[in-house]
Amino acid sequence: MTQNSASKLLNGYALHQTKQDKKAGGNGFVKNHCLFQQKRYRRPAEKNHHASCTSLYKKPFVESFEETPLLVAVLTYMSYGILTIFGYLRDFLRDWKFEKCHLAREREVQKDFVPLYQDFENFYTRNLYMRIRDNWNRPLCSVPGAKMDIVEQVTHDYNWTFKDTGNIMKDVLNMGSYNYLGFAENTGACADAASECTMKYGVGVSSTRQEIGNLDKLEELEKLVASFLGVESSMVFGMGFATNSTNIPALTGKGCLVLSDELNHASLVLGARLSGSTIRVFKHNNMQSLEKLLRDAIVHGQPRTHRPWKKILIIVEGIYSMEGSIVRLPEVIALKKKYKAYLYLDEAHSIGALGPRGRGVVDYFGLDPSDVDIMMGTFTKSFGAAGGYIGGKKELIDYLGLHSHSAVYATSMSPPIAQQIITSMKCIMGEDGTTLGQERLCQLSENTTYFRRRLHEMGFIIYGNNDSPVIPLMLYMPAKIGAFGREMMKRNIGIVGVGFPATPIIESRARFCVSAAHTREMLDKALNAISEVGDLIQLKYSRKNRHGSEGTDCFSFLESHQD
Repeated sequence: MTQNSASKLLNGYALHQTKQDKKAGGNGFVKNHCLFQQKRYRRPAEKNHHASCTSLYKKPFVESFEETPLLVAVLTYMSYGILTIFGYLRDFLRDWKFEKCHLAREREVQKDFVPLYQDFENFYTRNLYMRIRDNWNRPLCSVPGAKMDIVEQVTHDYNWTFKDTGNIMKDVLNMGSYNYLGFAENTGACADAASECTMKYGVGVSSTRQEIGNLDKLEELEKLVASFLGVESSMVFGMGFATNSTNIPALTGKGCLVLSDELNHASLVLGARLSGSTIRVFKHNNMQSLEKLLRDAIVHGQPRTHRPWKKILIIVEGIYSMEGSIVRLPEVIALKKKYKAYLYLDEAHSIGALGPRGRGVVDYFGLDPSDVDIMMGTFTKSFGAAGGYIGGKKELIDYLGLHSHSAVYATSMSPPIAQQIITSMKCIMGEDGTTLGQERLCQLSENTTYFRRRLHEMGFIIYGNNDSPVIPLMLYMPAKIGAFGREMMKRNIGIVGVGFPATPIIESRARFCVSAAHTREMLDKALNAISEVGDLIQLKYSRKNRHGSEGTDCFSFLESHQD
């Protein structure tokens, strides 16, 4: 920056000229739009960060991320090293035709063509993932409720291909689906309403919203979603992933800055990349890291030119699906207001699962919905349906209706899906004349607290917030991902294992999703099986006291074993 521009910044002068505000933005909308107008960035006053953060929370905010034991970390790195060495050896044998490779390869007649894909890109799939592939992609043949039926499969070529045995594994306890409130069911009010809607409207719409695919059911749903969120207006989309990946490019463009949490979902990352905006990543839930990026962005402006950013957009999630952590929303909103940025909140996992009224992380912290500029969420979790939504000011929704690729090109949401969402949402809001929705919210909270507490007491390392229904149990070593999944399935319990590259290389885990449909007996069955398998393959890594929250150091351990 020049000395003149720097002095203007220090003296608090506006960095945006009036004539610039009247020009069209690089991504198609006018910069002086009532919602997306350029904001005047000034040097913030210095405040005591810790004192202000303490006053933002109305309830205790407790999260646990116990450090990986050193020995476990070393053994995990060694495991991946050994697997990589054997992977190269097996690739050598495949190249010399000593071992058959079942993956797709370029045909010999095309050997002079430019390769369609790089063979090394499949190294992980061929040599690591294939060893434990039997833990995923199991076909279900029932409703994915608290229990489910799974088609039994067998492999005769080390997980390269699978064949159905003709047997059905009945009543497998489902600890992996995002069925937080138990609305994924084939009986009850939701199923009956969706069935009636199917008979009236059919299943497909066969058109976009801008053509002849704008049904009255969709408009009814959008009004209900806006009321549920406490915002002026909303818009629904047929796919949750596309809600992020196609709407973020409509909101930001060249000359804009996106500040993204390092653990944001792939749909958010894709949307930010497609927008053409500059992307900078801050440490997970770290407000000091976010504030530094905000301050640097305002002081230095755009690279090379040092012009002010057209727009600064902060993107966070309500509940992070791999960590089980909850966004520090009060602090994010405080920084957003302090530095005059915009906030995009993805509530895919938190809507319906958090808050006394089930209205997400905003409700959980008791905040004003108007403090969040763009509220996004999906209907695939708590509502037992499909699709996503964007909520906010009416001007925002009107703008997206004209510029969002999902609104312009994508087929409208299926009518029975919309009816499923309407019925389940009214149940949560209590508009169905029953207390079933509130009972499910309370049951989910109780199940979450109980399941987390018991796992801690058993000695497992558990990540995330105490109120998060997403509960990661740390496995670490790659071989234990497969071993844990297979042993749990032997006990008729279905779980989801997650490893590198979806997680850091030394932080493989099993991810449990608690549901209001789970009874205490179901949870106890799962906990007993988890404890048994944990002892079998040695997963109880926690160095904390197994019957409390206090840590136990090596000296107290030695003193307690002197005799």
